[in-house]
Amino acid sequence: MLTSMPRPVRLPLNTLPAFRAVAELANLRAAAEALHLTHSAVSQQIRGLEEQLGFPLFDRRGRRVVLNAGGEALLRSVQAALATLDEGVQAAAAAAGGAAQRLRVTVLPSFAQRWLLPRINRWRERHPDIALEIDASQQVVDLGREGFHAAVRYGAGPWPGLVAERLFTGPVHMIAVGTPEAARRLAGAGPAVLAREPLLGDAEWWTTWLRAAGVRADVRPVAVFNDAGLMLQAAEQGMGIALSRELLAADALADGRLVRLSPLAVELEPAHTYQLVYPPVLRDSPPLAALRRWLRDEIERSRATLRSGRTTARAPGETRRPSRTRSRP
Repeated sequence: MLTSMPRPVRLPLNTLPAFRAVAELANLRAAAEALHLTHSAVSQQIRGLEEQLGFPLFDRRGRRVVLNAGGEALLRSVQAALATLDEGVQAAAAAAGGAAQRLRVTVLPSFAQRWLLPRINRWRERHPDIALEIDASQQVVDLGREGFHAAVRYGAGPWPGLVAERLFTGPVHMIAVGTPEAARRLAGAGPAVLAREPLLGDAEWWTTWLRAAGVRADVRPVAVFNDAGLMLQAAEQGMGIALSRELLAADALADGRLVRLSPLAVELEPAHTYQLVYPPVLRDSPPLAALRRWLRDEIERSRATLRSGRTTARAPGETRRPSRTRSRP
């Protein structure tokens, strides 16, 4: 005996963003604020979705709404579907030319402040028809949902659902830097002397750097920062000496605002580096291709400047790789 298949439920697509927001925030009012809707409008959309499905998606617990098993199963599919739609809209807009001349990129504040922004004029000269919109944030945002075309991130990845391209082909080094006044005062001093100076930044990184120099010391930085750009700014103002990724200090070294205090350079874990990440659907987007080429050209230009500005030759073993490193902004 043949039995008829149940009719598929047609989801009201306009309710899915509201469902995702409520599910992720576990609060109707917070979801309404995020969506720029009224509380009653969001509540009505959730109620309509549940009525259409024929079963509840949430358990109400006072002011909180918590996904039940059915809601959790639906959320996984809705998140993937909306991400795909977001990527498709970006690709369609680029193909149609509407968004082809606009790139929204999210980057770490330290990278934006110390490296990217000083080079924006060269981007405008090279690509006057492509507007580059920069959002500086330490948060790893959902590119599709937040409307970004790409991100510059620091780390090893992977970032699921995104293409990641290394912006560096060589190692990343940590070097000690300070003001010209500090360089004159410490001229000829070794790492053991630097260890007694006011240190800026992460104690574990300083310990690693000093151990690579054969120095064991009780490291107690005078200030620790959650952003490398702020740390370098503090170093420029004479607060102390900083341990920095060489690329972020490149412009300050070239301008003479900072001076390298030791030839010793510790190589960071090779897997951790700056990477450009973007949705696969935008791989062939001409504006994104332009950004990829420009970033690589500018990074190589920075590295060439660093190479030409080194006046102290390294002795064998002065660039060393520590046994353990961590990634920081």
